[in-house]
Amino acid sequence: MWIVFSLLAALSAAVVVTLSKAGIKNVDSSLAFAVQSVLILLVSWGVVAYQGNLSEVTRMDRRTLIFLIAAGIITCLSSLLSFRALKLGDASRVSPLERVSLVFVIIFAFVFLKDRVNWQVILGAFLMAAGALLIAIATPAAK
Repeated sequence: MWIVFSLLAALSAAVVVTLSKAGIKNVDSSLAFAVQSVLILLVSWGVVAYQGNLSEVTRMDRRTLIFLIAAGIITCLSSLLSFRALKLGDASRVSPLERVSLVFVIIFAFVFLKDRVNWQVILGAFLMAAGALLIAIATPAAK
């Protein structure tokens, strides 16, 4: 099932980038992110409440909270940078370049989480990064 959820996440991310790019044409990128963030906050806490998991917040250990808070801060920074990049560049070039994060995830997961990496993962990451860079530096199509 993780593959299905991963592909659905990729599809929804593509829709988000497309809608975000359309939405930031006439507004500051930080403001656009702030508007989206309010909805993200409401929906995510709504899902937690609907699932009956609100009480679990008080049972989280300190280490878990620290990791989640740090990840939340970095998520905000990443999204602010992403919205700024979308404001300045073409979505079809910005998004693939952002996906070079895959290479960083593999490195971080190997170093910090002790994930196993084999030659196929390394080759796939290299090819994805090369493809993203090729798309990013490609001459834009005429409008």
